[in-house]
Amino acid sequence: MSKKTVLITGASRGIGRAIAVRFAQSGYNVVINCIRREEALMCVKEEIESLHTTCLAYLGDMGNFCQCQELFTEIKKEFGVLNVLVNNAGVSYIGLLQDMLPEDWNQIIQTNLTSMFHCCKLAIPDMVSQKEGKIINISSVWGNVGASCEAAYSAAKGGVNSFTKALAKELAPSNIQVNAIACGAIDTEMNHFLEKEELKRLVDEIPAGRLGLPGEVADLVYYLAQKNSYLTGQVIGLDGGWI
Repeated sequence: MSKKTVLITGASRGIGRAIAVRFAQSGYNVVINCIRREEALMCVKEEIESLHTTCLAYLGDMGNFCQCQELFTEIKKEFGVLNVLVNNAGVSYIGLLQDMLPEDWNQIIQTNLTSMFHCCKLAIPDMVSQKEGKIINISSVWGNVGASCEAAYSAAKGGVNSFTKALAKELAPSNIQVNAIACGAIDTEMNHFLEKEELKRLVDEIPAGRLGLPGEVADLVYYLAQKNSYLTGQVIGLDGGWI
């Protein structure tokens, strides 16, 4: 069997980086992407290649369809078929909706939701022709219940969840599984803005008594990519019992 190939968007740090390394450890060809953190992305590439597997790194905005097409052209040329797509690219915005600029809203939707549409659109044809594929979308608990001062982010992640359920039904006859992981509070840079007391209050709300780890998200993503072709259309909570 030829080696399988995975694409992880938003892979320069945090959850995306952990997912990329997890697949590299299992011998996948790994394609990584981010929008602007080139130095960090190249560090992840070096880490993956140190695990004796092939890595293609692409700096670009998956919310821009032309740039997304360019990446998929490179993937096709380098590896052929893409077997696993992990839509992880995301940004947050914290603030009152009344203070939010239209361009901030558009960036949240473009990065968190439109990028997923672009990547799925381009990945699906080859997956259908192979009668096999896995699409895993990284979502958030706020997509399920909403968060005060994060209306745009909550709306985008709610869209990710609904998109996941609908696309899973569309692709199930072609043996392509589509699932999402609704992450809770994960110990990444996204939460490092919290003051010590704020972080303590947050952890106190979580029954597990701690933040989640990027590696725990990566393990679940890898499981979904490997196992159970009957599991599809699910939004799986990974939040330590928080929500």
